[in-house]
Amino acid sequence: MPVLFVPHGAGPCFFMDWNPADTWTRMATFLKGIADTLPATPRAIVLVSGHWLESAFSTTGHARPGLIYDYNGFPPHTYELTYPAPGEPQLAARIVQQLEEGGQPARVDPVRGYDHGMFIPLKLMFPKADIPVIQLSLRRDLDPAAHIQAGRALSALRDEGVLIVGSGMSFHNMRGYGDPRYTPVSAKFDAWLTEAVESKTPRREALLADWASAPHARDSHPPGGEEHLLPLLVAAGASAGSEGRKVYSEEVMKTTLSAFRFG
Repeated sequence: MPVLFVPHGAGPCFFMDWNPADTWTRMATFLKGIADTLPATPRAIVLVSGHWLESAFSTTGHARPGLIYDYNGFPPHTYELTYPAPGEPQLAARIVQQLEEGGQPARVDPVRGYDHGMFIPLKLMFPKADIPVIQLSLRRDLDPAAHIQAGRALSALRDEGVLIVGSGMSFHNMRGYGDPRYTPVSAKFDAWLTEAVESKTPRREALLADWASAPHARDSHPPGGEEHLLPLLVAAGASAGSEGRKVYSEEVMKTTLSAFRFG
């Protein structure tokens, strides 16, 4: 399986009306088309969400996780969305073992549900909700090297038909959305990010580990926004040397947003 980093949009944006109406159309079309680009239907999905932070890496461990509607101020129908994908407790336990063997303390959370960083993009990518999903948290300290290392620990799952997905946003500064002053800012950071992803593995990891030194890095991901970039670092770590490339990019709300694929 390849490894993906995908944008999950703004809250339940794909399931409500917007003005202008086409704000999220191209992103939705991209997400809906991902399944057809894969070599086979995934046996399972491991998804890293920018909306779950813990002191140590954690996985969902319930056989039937519920949904966490962790967004505010949206229409009532968006709090009735469903995504009944099953969990897979045995895989969750194995992921924890692999992380620990890779030098990263980890735990299974037996009760936590899926947050919107998981169910919003997956409703478009795999609408039948019939593929087991394990959601993986970020580490609260947001240490770049630790997240790359965590990805490395999970890379072998790819050979077993498991799709690893980082779910976040390549630009995440709430003050920047809709502000034309951030159009060149986001474009410059996106150009750097693309070069980093498309570099060979040693340089790729070195660049991403020091992402905060990139041009306009903190304008694009200020404190409180960088958790949306860290899923990309997990994905890069899981690439196991696979070629990285940009597979989607567009200007949304005056800012450049992109998706990347490894392998």
